[in-house]
Amino acid sequence: MYDLEELKTFIDVMDSGSLTASARRLGVAKSTLSRRIAHLETQLSQPLLRRQANRLLPTEAGSLFLGYAREMLRIAEQSQLALDDLKAEISGGLVIKVHSALARSFMARQAELFLKRHPKASLEIRTLRSAPTLPDGSAIHLWVGTVAECGLRQETLGWITRGVYANPDYLLHRGTPSHPHELKNHAWIDLLGDTESGMTLDHPHHGRYHLPSADSRLRVDQLALHADAIARGQGVGLMPHWMAERRLQHHPDTLVQCLGEWQASPLPVTLLYPYGHQPRKIATLIDQLRQSIPADWQRDTVGMSAVDSPDSATAH
Repeated sequence: MYDLEELKTFIDVMDSGSLTASARRLGVAKSTLSRRIAHLETQLSQPLLRRQANRLLPTEAGSLFLGYAREMLRIAEQSQLALDDLKAEISGGLVIKVHSALARSFMARQAELFLKRHPKASLEIRTLRSAPTLPDGSAIHLWVGTVAECGLRQETLGWITRGVYANPDYLLHRGTPSHPHELKNHAWIDLLGDTESGMTLDHPHHGRYHLPSADSRLRVDQLALHADAIARGQGVGLMPHWMAERRLQHHPDTLVQCLGEWQASPLPVTLLYPYGHQPRKIATLIDQLRQSIPADWQRDTVGMSAVDSPDSATAH
């Protein structure tokens, strides 16, 4: 087992090329540094440094061992940080940037639970209009839809399946569509422009049907507003099943699914965070989000068909 102080001494002397300079930098006597390096060389049974003029240079063994020494020191420091996190109480501020579709319907409840469990922590929720494109170590991100490579670790928490919904009274007056091509005869409520380039619906027996761009009289950028408009009979729209089911629990008979088994491609719910060791407060929030995803999101991951694979999912 190597002594960490000896490793630090060796690395510093290799960087400075001088015992005098390293002694001054580390605040230790030159004789102490010499003893540390000598002990390290004894352990390795090889000389690590040689003197040339007034400068210390590495031997072949010293050059080889330097990389390992740096890595051992890095691992030791990381392990100490991880152990310190275990002792530390979760406190301080966190920022999570959330797709607007999840801000009220999912993240608001998660924030309430997190703050209740950790009284000394604070949480800031910001809604996202677009997926992150660059590394951002200041926040966790939660996005609905596919995300391009952006320098952050990407973890799929689940999949959101969607279908066409309407208010029963609206369908009573306007008729219930039996095939996707009949949607052109209905008022369409558009969310975040997700049908600007048309919409594709899949059926387990009838295959795939692509509708051209829908002419929407109402477009909104919040899932709650979108659901409100559909539930109040202003038209039909594409909604996540889990959200429609939750709404029906509180407001029965306000929504009904149209078109039976016709479904839009599932959207991945993607958690993004920096690579490497995470402070305990961030790791704790990430774990909570993993454990709190609705059962429908988990079920969708298992039941996804070939046409609903991640490669075919489209982002909002």
